[in-house]
Amino acid sequence: MSEMIKPGSTALFQGDSITDCQRKKDQPGDLGRGYALMAAGLFQSKYPERNVKFLNRGISGNRVKDLEARWDEDCLELKPDVVSIYIGINDTWRRYDRNDPTSTEQFSAGYRRLLERTKAGLDARIVLVEPFVLPVPEDRKAWREDLDPKIQVVRELAREFGALLVPLDGLFAQASMRAEPASWAPDGVHPSPAGHALIAQAWLRAIGG
Repeated sequence: MSEMIKPGSTALFQGDSITDCQRKKDQPGDLGRGYALMAAGLFQSKYPERNVKFLNRGISGNRVKDLEARWDEDCLELKPDVVSIYIGINDTWRRYDRNDPTSTEQFSAGYRRLLERTKAGLDARIVLVEPFVLPVPEDRKAWREDLDPKIQVVRELAREFGALLVPLDGLFAQASMRAEPASWAPDGVHPSPAGHALIAQAWLRAIGG
């Protein structure tokens, strides 16, 4: 943690509703109420002298294609030194609730373009947070067919682009051995406060290198 985020740096959290977490869109510095707020608060309490700035530009409902559409404004123009991307569950969810699927190939190609643009436009460290799903309710089990290949894509892209990986799917499965899955994510997707804390801790471990 100490080496990756240098004094005076800006770290950006990007993603969907899990990152957004009710942030106030009219307040550019608002971090929402979830893992982004928790991770930033813990980091700043440990390294107050670093004067690190954290930003949140997650937007509820976003898929990879939505990040692509707003990447210039909501990432590159902010010139962050650390870019954290947490996307993917809606690319799976829309297949099941709206019959609007994103194929693994489309997901991979779009995510790759995001990373290529980030590498070309910024001198930033990249953190990839893999999506997860828990079997709450039962129908979420069927999502595995769609989500598992996308999780593999995130892991492969992290290796290829030299990014740090936050391996949430296994962490949430492990946590669900200690307390029922619904205590970590009541709908299998959106974390509880404890679930957000799990993500924040995993994120901080990842950047600790």
